[in-house]
Amino acid sequence: MIGNATQTLLVIEDSDEDFEALCRVMYRQAVINPIFRCTDGDEALDFLYHTGSYSDAQTAPRPSIILLDLNLPGTDGREVLEQIKQDGSFKTIPVIVFTTSANPKDIEICYRHCVASYILKPIDIKRLVQTIQSFITYWLDLVILPDAVSN
Repeated sequence: MIGNATQTLLVIEDSDEDFEALCRVMYRQAVINPIFRCTDGDEALDFLYHTGSYSDAQTAPRPSIILLDLNLPGTDGREVLEQIKQDGSFKTIPVIVFTTSANPKDIEICYRHCVASYILKPIDIKRLVQTIQSFITYWLDLVILPDAVSN
């Protein structure tokens, strides 16, 4: 078993295929963290700020870690990252960018906004599974995350 049932993972990902791959690997690795998914930037901000259909902490608990795609419909991942890191109540949440963009400007912008990691999504399925396994091992098994309740 990997993870901590009190540490919530928020996945902001519009690709059903990428999210399904993530879930399959997490299931095989016996990850026990609660996982929530938003499919666009506007939904993610509703989740974090308890607005729209996420009006309470039961349907949208504070995440301990955020896995963020940059290329999202509507409000994109760059804007979501900027807003999260400018908000005192969210800026300590580690944000891991998981994207297909290898654009040096994107990488620079994300690190300027204090992203914890920038991971490229491989196109090859075997490499994608390996990358997801590395994410799980490092971020959900080895790293000690900030206490989501105290922030």
